[in-house]
Amino acid sequence: MKYFASLLLALFLLTGCKKDKEETIETSTAKETPALTFENKEYNKTTTLPGDEPRTYVTISVPEATGGNPAASDTINNKIFRTVRSIVYFGEKPTDAKSYEELMNSFIQSYDELSKKFPADAMSWEAKIKATVDYKTDSIINIKLNNYMFTGGAHGYAGDRSLLFNAKTGRSLEYKDIFKDEKAFTALAEKKFRSKYKIPDGKSINATGLMFDEEKFALPQNIFFKDNGILLYYNAYEVAAYAEQQKELLIPYSEADAFLRIK
Repeated sequence: MKYFASLLLALFLLTGCKKDKEETIETSTAKETPALTFENKEYNKTTTLPGDEPRTYVTISVPEATGGNPAASDTINNKIFRTVRSIVYFGEKPTDAKSYEELMNSFIQSYDELSKKFPADAMSWEAKIKATVDYKTDSIINIKLNNYMFTGGAHGYAGDRSLLFNAKTGRSLEYKDIFKDEKAFTALAEKKFRSKYKIPDGKSINATGLMFDEEKFALPQNIFFKDNGILLYYNAYEVAAYAEQQKELLIPYSEADAFLRIK
């Protein structure tokens, strides 16, 4: 009898030790992967030409991902940089800059060279980027990138970009990752868009002067996750003349949830 009692006690202690070990491993693993956080970074550059005041400048403010999965942080930071690089440049195509410093130097150099070549026509240039974490959950991170560029002409160009990421992997999200049925969601969006901008049913989506390609409604290049719904955001020039500026439509989650894979 004593033998069986000792055996049961040994098995009990062994099971307890195994459970404690598993809990220790789980706790250790959790500590090894801290939550993904963001730290704001500022970059500034002005013209090198002599004068009382800077005649052109670049200001870049971006959130830098740290902690969490290092690969996810790198993926997010690289995507933000590549997006900024696709905006801040002068010429026929973006530069191949590898850092924000190189990017700013290239922009300033373009201005300085042109200003020296045509001093009588020189005017101030501006490049302003302000990116912020606009929305963040355990599933999704939404970076809003506001930009303004002026390199001469009648006016500059301002707009907003939406960068959507998987919060765990840092991978960029496409609409197929976000919507269960993109076609059905697009149909809902068109119905609400027509109602907001008073476009009659049965008429071309461009009947009131809009400029959708092939006269067919389409989701915008940028959508934003907000606390109260999904914001469809068309920048100036995308579907309307510059004078009409941006077009936007908020679809509450009460209507959008049925179409969403993540939120």
